[in-house]
Amino acid sequence: MKSLLASKPVLWFLFLFNLAVAAVAPFVVDGSQGVMTGVGMGVVSLGAGVSLFKSRGQRQGQQGRGAHRQQI
Repeated sequence: MKSLLASKPVLWFLFLFNLAVAAVAPFVVDGSQGVMTGVGMGVVSLGAGVSLFKSRGQRQGQQGRGAHRQQI
């Protein structure tokens, strides 16, 4: 399950879908329930976005190390 949630397509889906729901929820659902739904979905979207950003940095670092090893 962990490898599924860490895959790039799933993270992109979580990021975009939850971001869209977070933006629309306060206008569709009335009162504090809409606000809290927006906040909760925003937190999930933010977590997925941070995971995407971290995985991007790790891949760039691995590519740089591999090129260095080939030169030696």
